[in-house]
Amino acid sequence: MPSTTASSLSRQAPVLNSRQATIQALRLAQAAEHLAAAYSQALSRWLGDPVLRLAGRPFITECYRSAERQNELYAQGRSKPGPIVTYKRGGESNHNFGPPTPAMDVAFLLADGSVSWSGLLLSKFARLMQYADARVRWGGDWNGNGRSDDEQFLDRPHFEVPTAQKGGPGRE
Repeated sequence: MPSTTASSLSRQAPVLNSRQATIQALRLAQAAEHLAAAYSQALSRWLGDPVLRLAGRPFITECYRSAERQNELYAQGRSKPGPIVTYKRGGESNHNFGPPTPAMDVAFLLADGSVSWSGLLLSKFARLMQYADARVRWGGDWNGNGRSDDEQFLDRPHFEVPTAQKGGPGRE
């Protein structure tokens, strides 16, 4: 029977190229301090696990988002083609405050270069984010009860930390 050591597996862990790594550093710099620290710790734990590392490489797709960008996303699935991805207009999303912003969206780079928003991968990463900082809220479990089936709106790529003020910059 052939050996199945990590070095003999045909599957390779995805790695960011230099341009992607630069973009990640810029996006991470936009995040609120607690959110950036939780993401960094969760990413380190993910990449340190040989099984998770092969499943995909977490990366930040968006952190700070202008009101104009938010409105473009809001139009998607309404007046523009594509699925609805947000219920917040420009100025209403935590992505619109900052930088530093209290929100980030995460996806996974797969070994073949494609991108995945797998609910399973995101739920595993969410546990690592929340282990790193209990203040992190995940869009797949807004109420924090460990279940997604009781949520009105699932936004599994979304992570955020509470901030001091409601209704304005630095809002919850």
